[in-house]
Amino acid sequence: MNTAISETKTDKMIKTFIYIFLSLALIGVLYPVIYIISASISNPADVNSGKMWLFPKGITLEGYKIIFENSDIWRGYLNTIFYTVLGTSINLAVTIPAAYALSRKDLVGRNLLMGIFVLTMFFSGGLIPTYLVVKSLGMIDTIWALVLPNAAAVWNIVIARVFFQSSVPVELEESAKIDGASNFKIFFKIILPLSAPIIAVMALFYGVGHWNEYFNALIYLSDKAKFPLQLVLREILVLQEMTTENTQISGSMAEAMHSKQQLAAIIKYGVMIVSTLPIIVAYPFLQRHFVQGVMIGSLKG
Repeated sequence: MNTAISETKTDKMIKTFIYIFLSLALIGVLYPVIYIISASISNPADVNSGKMWLFPKGITLEGYKIIFENSDIWRGYLNTIFYTVLGTSINLAVTIPAAYALSRKDLVGRNLLMGIFVLTMFFSGGLIPTYLVVKSLGMIDTIWALVLPNAAAVWNIVIARVFFQSSVPVELEESAKIDGASNFKIFFKIILPLSAPIIAVMALFYGVGHWNEYFNALIYLSDKAKFPLQLVLREILVLQEMTTENTQISGSMAEAMHSKQQLAAIIKYGVMIVSTLPIIVAYPFLQRHFVQGVMIGSLKG
């Protein structure tokens, strides 16, 4: 017996519209990525003149050669990796236990605590009071200024709390208690092994945030040896703009400056690739847990 449901004319029209929309969205996402990759390995003159609009022209690796020979970029890379690993570890060490504790029904005053946490999402002291607190704690121009003030995000605590409430059976904890397990043993031996999806989600959220962070470094750091990669790249782009302005103002050595300006343009595209490559490489390893963690929270929350 054939139980297939035939599509109506309206269904076909809707499906066609969906395919067209998704195709346009795919083009909108892929074009900038392909353009940046192509521009980073193309002849600077072709890029600046607009002759290179999608695929590489006059392939050259001069931009990447300059990037990889720049000691500031390598130092910034190592700093960012260190800040990301340390910051994400601190974030997880605060977020996961806090979310689990707030998900427990036997925690006295958990609704009040959750309300206080949520309140901070809408009201904060602002930049100047935060700076004064960081300064009073002696964290100015230290790595701690980048990882401790943002040790946890309330929204991530809420997401993790929903996960624990919806995905960890209460009966599992009760049976462990009957066997004499303490709260700490339950958390470390039972809860954490079952929390791989939400830990992966939180690690990706926090990790991407730390990797792209530059504002706190701009505010709190003055020692260039401690600059993260994004701040180093910002300085490169600012210097490029200043070079462009100086070229327009003074006509001396115009040809040489113009050549440097063109080279700086492909360096700009090159550093975009270099700075985003680690996240692109890491995402496939976390994708399975990431999708599972997000879907669990959305379906059962």
